[in-house]
Amino acid sequence: MPSKSPEDPIEQEFDQYFSQIFNLQEPGGAIAIVRNDTILYQKGFGIADLETGEKITPNTLFNLGSISKTFVANGILLLQEAGKLSVEDNLIKYFPEFKHQEFAKKIKIKHLLTHTSGLPDNRQVADHIEFYLTALDAENWHPVTQTDTLMFAPGTQYEYSNPAFNGLALIIEKVSGKKWQEFIIENIMKPAGMLTSTITDGPHPESGVSHGYVLENGSWQELDYGEEPTFPAAGNGGVWSSVRELINYENALQNASFLKPETIKDSRTIKTFENWQGEIPPFIGWSWFIEKSPTGLRTVGHTGSQGGFLCNYVTVPEKGIHFVILCNTPRDVDGMTRKIFEVLGL
Repeated sequence: MPSKSPEDPIEQEFDQYFSQIFNLQEPGGAIAIVRNDTILYQKGFGIADLETGEKITPNTLFNLGSISKTFVANGILLLQEAGKLSVEDNLIKYFPEFKHQEFAKKIKIKHLLTHTSGLPDNRQVADHIEFYLTALDAENWHPVTQTDTLMFAPGTQYEYSNPAFNGLALIIEKVSGKKWQEFIIENIMKPAGMLTSTITDGPHPESGVSHGYVLENGSWQELDYGEEPTFPAAGNGGVWSSVRELINYENALQNASFLKPETIKDSRTIKTFENWQGEIPPFIGWSWFIEKSPTGLRTVGHTGSQGGFLCNYVTVPEKGIHFVILCNTPRDVDGMTRKIFEVLGL
């Protein structure tokens, strides 16, 4: 993929802006901005690992937080294309252990994908921090199956749910017959050219990735596996990738490299429900946030936040623009997103 000249005014403007955002001696981030097949900007700033002093580059792997949900959703859609499941399947088919089976009969895969299931996040994380420091997808999903109440009838309101995607990851395992991480790597990452990207599996990955940090009382504290409760629950936030390979991911989606074009189009279409009662209209496809840029252009993307990691993934289909911001410490990602919109006239 060609890059623009270093003398290009757009690159100079971004260089000046991001150099003010990031201190090269601290945890920082990486940015990639692409228009059609041309890289407008791609650079890393700061330190990936304070212990080793490794610098951040466009190839540095960051935890993506909730951007991971798009991979899980695409895994579900791959299995639907293969005729092995349907987004209309109810949960009792996969989780007969639901305490109140009438809940599981009403809730469908499509409700998990769109955060409209009504299932509460009833995990008692604050009371059981040691348990949730190592708890995997199944342990994070199980309390939800034991709920005595729903927050609302499925498909009537929106309530963001991390455990929903732990459940979806488990469905991929049940249907594919292999660990969901392996299924995603084989069927999405490899076809997309994401050859160094990986997915949390217990303490994995233990090396070869950046660490997340937060600044506390003037000193940097690591905040990822082992420090952040629920971090090992990978279905909702376990994918690790670089800005470079996330550009490959978006290209693979646009070129229908692992899903059919009609499936991708459908996944990036807002899902509506007949009995909607929410205060705001639906704005989610199959996990994708579908919103508007400052000038009213349609955007498709997902944010990510977990431990010390903070990220954003945005595509503007009408303009052929895609950009990714990955940080290993909380930075003003919203401000960076606005700046990119501003400079590119979006």
